[in-house]
Amino acid sequence: MAFFQDPPRLGNQFDDDAQLTSWIARFIPEAASELRQLGDLTVEMYGKQLLDLDNEPQLVQWDAWGNRIDRIEVSPLWKEAQVLAAKHGMVASGYEDRYGVHSRTHQFSIVHVLGPSLDVYSCPLAMTDGAARSLLASGNRELIEKYVPLLITRDPQKMWTSGQWMTERTGGSDVSRSETVAKQDVDGTWRLSGTKWFTSATTSQIALTLARPEGNPEGSRGLALFLVELRDENGRLRNIEVNRLKDKLGTRKVPTAELTLAGTPAIMVGAANDGVRQITPMLSLTRTWNAVSAVSAMRRGLALAKDFARRRTAFGALLVDKPLHADTLAGLEAEYSAAFCLAFRSAALIGTLEHAKSGESDHEERLSRALIPIAKLTTGKQAVAVTSEAIESCGGAGYVEDTGLPRILADAQVLPIWEGTTNVLSLDTLRALAKGGALEAVRTEIENCTAAATDGSLARPIAAARDALDHATAWISEAMAKPERLEAGARRFAMTLGRALEVALLSQHAQWSIDHGHGGRAAAAARRFAATGIDQIGQVGDMSLDDSKLLA
Repeated sequence: MAFFQDPPRLGNQFDDDAQLTSWIARFIPEAASELRQLGDLTVEMYGKQLLDLDNEPQLVQWDAWGNRIDRIEVSPLWKEAQVLAAKHGMVASGYEDRYGVHSRTHQFSIVHVLGPSLDVYSCPLAMTDGAARSLLASGNRELIEKYVPLLITRDPQKMWTSGQWMTERTGGSDVSRSETVAKQDVDGTWRLSGTKWFTSATTSQIALTLARPEGNPEGSRGLALFLVELRDENGRLRNIEVNRLKDKLGTRKVPTAELTLAGTPAIMVGAANDGVRQITPMLSLTRTWNAVSAVSAMRRGLALAKDFARRRTAFGALLVDKPLHADTLAGLEAEYSAAFCLAFRSAALIGTLEHAKSGESDHEERLSRALIPIAKLTTGKQAVAVTSEAIESCGGAGYVEDTGLPRILADAQVLPIWEGTTNVLSLDTLRALAKGGALEAVRTEIENCTAAATDGSLARPIAAARDALDHATAWISEAMAKPERLEAGARRFAMTLGRALEVALLSQHAQWSIDHGHGGRAAAAARRFAATGIDQIGQVGDMSLDDSKLLA
């Protein structure tokens, strides 16, 4: 009888994730039942996802009579995802204060469990969350009262999503070169003109975007933040033309479009020269969504790879019983566990800052300036590496599109790119540290974590965290006097801080797990992760700038 390989199957994505279940037990044990139910739902949605692999967004530019309509059709799964996202509070739970300071941990746990089965619907949700936070921070009562309730509702019939239109032909990270111009009509209406080269939520109802009011100076200080309501009461785009949908490596279910704004009506959110500062709360949140999405992608790849190892027989035994294969999976699990701790520490920081009273959050504010970009850049690179290994561990099936496995890696590749590439965020880290207090806050965070990890089995990861931090601190002190050297080493420096934070946070969690009867899995992950190399500066030292120029 012919052999047919049993494909990997997804189990409950709460119960099967020891790292998540112990984290929830530590911070919000009351949420376990809700997350367990979502764990079953994510299995159901994963099945639908596999049946819907080829159903990608379509742009219909013209109707039968020659009228330009620029309608984007999305898959049925995306439409269902919108309903589920609202009902289960993937945005709303962050604002409901159900768990107080841990409300963001609750929200991102929902995202972590359910998000990977919703075809990257987390993308518009991230920007919706960021838009709500930016509007709340703006103090513009009229906009807050009109739009924020629509962005954070649990009613699928009422919920709106928001885009974030930053990227132009001049680039996305260097917004100072924006070519989008805002002109004011005699009746006071602002109208935007320009091209947005990459917009990832074109089916949303609103978007926040930067533009330069006519007469403002060049550079980032001449930009203002605007809110655009995309469609009129008849559902037609308001002076917006969809040039094309982007043909991307991954995130192919996301209707990413290139737009021309041709006198698009818009509302200025705040001051005419304060746009970059006003959109900063959005960036902090979307970068945290990026970090959580990175660990979610790792988890999905690992879940399938582990199940496959229990179903695939090779050379006389199951893969899971082969020492080399088990060793490979263990390394991936350790990498995931460390990344999880950093991503969810980022989420917890946002919750702390949102609940802090004036003057009570100075340490958290300084820490967040450095930790959030570090969390995004570190976990983004880990996601690509871990998902690549996970699909490789499924052999040839991992390379065949209709298994659904390659999609995990292709979608993960966006994570080091969106919301700032690794290099851009490494430079952001340097800028955050230059403001003062941020590096000291990182040091305090690592010291507090390692001081809490008192079990003898954690001595090695604790030493790795402390040694890496000391080396990074010494390196940046010396490099500050040499700008080229500082910039050239920025990525290795930021990655060292990221991995040092990860192993410290994981060690702290391991101690909690030991003390509260959750076993030694987290400690094993900390030891394994520490052995993979925390100090990225120490691995290569300071590369010769002359060599870099020759090689580049």
